[in-house]
Amino acid sequence: MPFEIVRNDITKMKVDAIVNTANPRPVIGAGTDTAIHRAAGPRLLEARKRIGDIRPGASVATRAFDLPAKYVLHTVSPVWQDGAHGEPELLRMAYDSALELAQKRRCRSVAFPLMAAGSYGFPKELALSTAIAAFTDFLLNHEMQIYLVILDGEAFRLAGGLFDDLKSYLDDNYVEECGAVGSGADRRRRDYLIQNADVCEEAEYSAPCDYGAAAPRPVPRKSAKAAVPMSGGLRDYLDQRESTFTEHLLDLLKEKGEKDSAVYHRAQMSRQLFNKIINRPDYQPTKSTAIQLAIGLRLDLPQTQKLLEKAGYALTRSSKSDLVVQYFIQHGEYSIVAINTALYDCDLPLLTK
Repeated sequence: MPFEIVRNDITKMKVDAIVNTANPRPVIGAGTDTAIHRAAGPRLLEARKRIGDIRPGASVATRAFDLPAKYVLHTVSPVWQDGAHGEPELLRMAYDSALELAQKRRCRSVAFPLMAAGSYGFPKELALSTAIAAFTDFLLNHEMQIYLVILDGEAFRLAGGLFDDLKSYLDDNYVEECGAVGSGADRRRRDYLIQNADVCEEAEYSAPCDYGAAAPRPVPRKSAKAAVPMSGGLRDYLDQRESTFTEHLLDLLKEKGEKDSAVYHRAQMSRQLFNKIINRPDYQPTKSTAIQLAIGLRLDLPQTQKLLEKAGYALTRSSKSDLVVQYFIQHGEYSIVAINTALYDCDLPLLTK
């Protein structure tokens, strides 16, 4: 998965590079800067002193020394004043310069803190939206695993812009199908299957799922032995078969006229998986994969539902995860990073695994 939000200590991340919210001068600052220098050992400060001053928005690299990473990318964020002194633009430059430096160092993975949101006083909502925009734009053209590392358990309080009414949208549209599904266990099983389609798809179960345990082992489907001859009417009925998921996907790709690379990058999907899907007429995707492709193609809600229907799924009002996806599609925001961030904020499973 190219982007993931994790609750961890950034000094313990086993990645190619970690990003340090560095002081512009070669001294140890507060917060993340202190923690990284403490974990890396005194040689990190010696290397930092050899570099000298760093201007806001710029990044430089040193070895990581005693850290489990290869490099530390020292990135200087702007101090928040009032938003009228170019702070958002400088923060975006800081993210961009760190990502470009990681690319130059041929890093395959990089871990960021939420830059400038601590002692530098940047509003968290603006800091988060800046990070999302930078990661989204970078991942459209590059392959890299990006982690946004959160140390404590505080959920993001998204506000303003596209996120300001997400919670209200969920409250207004979420429907528990108590009438359609009888017991609480049945509802839990339904929600489990919706959120874990990549584990449970194409499987039949001999007993209900244990939702606190590992996914149950699938029971093989019984072989279809022709006990009853097929009637002519049934043959005629089967001749009415519509296009498969892959066939429909290929039609959409032709209709959109975009390069395949643009679609699978927006979908946060590897080229190998994308090629596998379009070259196998009988490919059965997970629900998450089908949604990713809908986002990559920038489909509207009816088109998304049609694509999911071809794979045997649907976006429903009985799943909060589905409602988050519907919300972003209806607002024309086709960013897997933004959707995953909102899912994280709502304590829901991320779209990509």
